[in-house]
Amino acid sequence: MDIAIALFDQVTALDAVGPYEVLQRLPDAQLKFVGHEKGEVRADNGFLGLTVDYTFDELPNPEVVLVPGGVGTRALIHDEVILDWIRQVHETSTYTTSVCTGSLLLAAAGILDCLQATTHFSARQILTKYGAEPVEERVVHQGKIITAAGVSSGIDMALQLAERLTDANTAKALQLMIEYDPQPPHDAGALHKVDAAVLVRAQELAALRN
Repeated sequence: MDIAIALFDQVTALDAVGPYEVLQRLPDAQLKFVGHEKGEVRADNGFLGLTVDYTFDELPNPEVVLVPGGVGTRALIHDEVILDWIRQVHETSTYTTSVCTGSLLLAAAGILDCLQATTHFSARQILTKYGAEPVEERVVHQGKIITAAGVSSGIDMALQLAERLTDANTAKALQLMIEYDPQPPHDAGALHKVDAAVLVRAQELAALRN
């Protein structure tokens, strides 16, 4: 089973690597990192390098497609190379998935028209612009399309996807193998859980990254 994870400059690393840590443990799974050109791309802020092993035209029909998010998605909304690839692979995929603002690319490719989807809270209105209906859920299933909200939610999405591809016991075993048992120090992981001061600080920190 080929699982294609798209990579591009200014990708958010955990969007790709979080699901990778889950899905690469599936029996018979072949995870393949795909992009415009083979070689290294740099994650958000340029500190981390990730490697593209296949070009888009070398991987036309993976069973599972995963499009991560990141600042780089804003430019790719207008990039017909990746959008055409998303349209093409979606025709034959078993599941087409995204994490964070990766859903913006699914929407720009036209496969989220009139469907519910999620993304990072800061990008929900962009989803609307491209014909999707943004919702606040952490993971949204619409047929064979699965979208996840911001960054860390990709792990949740991958575990749900793993269960759909196999069974509940296998998904639980994968969760155990990575010891995914979140116990954050603050209950501040969603927009509706924080006050205005926290939101302002998050916006300040985000501005420093751009």
